[in-house]
Amino acid sequence: MTETELERAEKRYAQARARLQALRNREATRQRKLDTRRKVILGGALLDLAERDSGAAAMVDRLVRNLSRDQDRKAFAEWDGAGSGRDAPSSSGGDDAPAPASGPDGSG
Repeated sequence: MTETELERAEKRYAQARARLQALRNREATRQRKLDTRRKVILGGALLDLAERDSGAAAMVDRLVRNLSRDQDRKAFAEWDGAGSGRDAPSSSGGDDAPAPASGPDGSG
């Protein structure tokens, strides 16, 4: 093997490593975005439930009180758990059940 062939092979190897690292970075970014999206959706669903359910509101209040960072607790300073007075007991099984959530693409 001549030196030029070796150099070309090393160059191809370095390019392949760079492509692999770029793919890994894209996948890590995709996973972080998906994780964040899940947290936002679940958090929104929990806060929505807490608006209607005193048990869920009490749980959210406990969670907020146990946040370790002051800046995180401050984000909930103006949040009122059972805000609109529609405070239903958590065991209610009447017609006031929440509507099914739409899918990630906005469909049914």
